[in-house]
Amino acid sequence: MDPQIYTAPGPFELETGHTLPELRIAYHTYGRMNAARDNVAWVCHALTANSEVADWWPHTVEKGRFLDPERWFVVCANILGSHYGTTGPLHVNPATGRPWYGTFPSFTIRDIVRAHRLLAEALGVGRIALLVGSSVGGFQAVEWAVMEPERIERLALIATDAKASPWNIAIDETQRMAIEADSTYGEERPDAGMKGLAAARALGLLSYRGPEGYNLTQQDREENPALHRACTYQQYQGEKLCRRYNAYSYHAILDAFDTHDVGRGRGGVEAALRRIRARTLVVGITTDIIFTPAEMRRLHGQIPGSLYREIDSPFAHDGFLVEYEQLNALLLPFLEEKA
Repeated sequence: MDPQIYTAPGPFELETGHTLPELRIAYHTYGRMNAARDNVAWVCHALTANSEVADWWPHTVEKGRFLDPERWFVVCANILGSHYGTTGPLHVNPATGRPWYGTFPSFTIRDIVRAHRLLAEALGVGRIALLVGSSVGGFQAVEWAVMEPERIERLALIATDAKASPWNIAIDETQRMAIEADSTYGEERPDAGMKGLAAARALGLLSYRGPEGYNLTQQDREENPALHRACTYQQYQGEKLCRRYNAYSYHAILDAFDTHDVGRGRGGVEAALRRIRARTLVVGITTDIIFTPAEMRRLHGQIPGSLYREIDSPFAHDGFLVEYEQLNALLLPFLEEKA
């Protein structure tokens, strides 16, 4: 299903001081907004996902699930800088008549959220009944809940945090180093830096899946001991991303990831999180090494009146994509309880 496109009126000023002469936002919706306009569920997506939630988050946008389109008007907007329709490095810079590529202006998580707000206004969305985000999507969700506390009724934060940690940033920098080591990166063509992108993805995947996930699924077969499944898996995952993404968008979004600090200019993280008025559910994953359970419990402790739950999974950070049955079992009761 192709996304819908919203074109914002006029230039879009970025927190970094740059300006985008034009802003296009790609988005998908499921279900219908009711007459009272109080059934909006907004999903903020992660790093290389798109706005088609049903495509990348299995068994969530289905009848009886927490994003049931018969109950909710589900909205997901593709993030700024992405490869999937929203203005990004492969779009044409009106000032030059050529794609931006490496000159695409730097932006922040707050800029992504401000773009979401523009789309929400254009769609006639007022109060958001459920705002949900995992990973980088959670960065957006927590920022939005602080930016507009009265707008968000319920907030689900899954495997995420209120600020990019030094560990997060180190993972991102290692991936950027891999991209920049590709001698073609910087050339003005959409397939520049692809070998670097493949290596970056393979590096990132180590942190997404963790040792338990690899050891469970990538054991070598006895009939061919010279062929290491873990090696072919890494190569496959790198090549797979290269078939659907570009190095410039990946690099730009990693940069934006690292700017995430909900406390910036708000008196620090704890002061910022105290602004949240939404009924909040924080979900950790037992084996996540990007956003550890201890960090998730800390986030829970800083959000007034929040609940904390855990997904038990060997698949580390990617558990939020794989363990959809557990996720539905956590989210459905949360949506039914009284505030």
